[in-house]
Amino acid sequence: MPMDTSPHTLHSLFDQLGLPSWEEAIARFVDDNGPLDADIELADAGFWNDSQRAFLKEAILEDSDWAEVVDHLDALMRS
Repeated sequence: MPMDTSPHTLHSLFDQLGLPSWEEAIARFVDDNGPLDADIELADAGFWNDSQRAFLKEAILEDSDWAEVVDHLDALMRS
């Protein structure tokens, strides 16, 4: 299987997480679930299911291709 070299975006992250990924849906998700308290890691927030939480943790811990866009989502969730 060829390696996925497509750029990861906020839209593709939401697709990966099984969430609606159009611009308005992302903005609504951020508005409905943010801002996160400073002492809560993004992946530990209560609105993720187990597989979403695992994906987000793995992306950061393994500094995967997804880490940059996960960091971007984290910043959005805190503003």
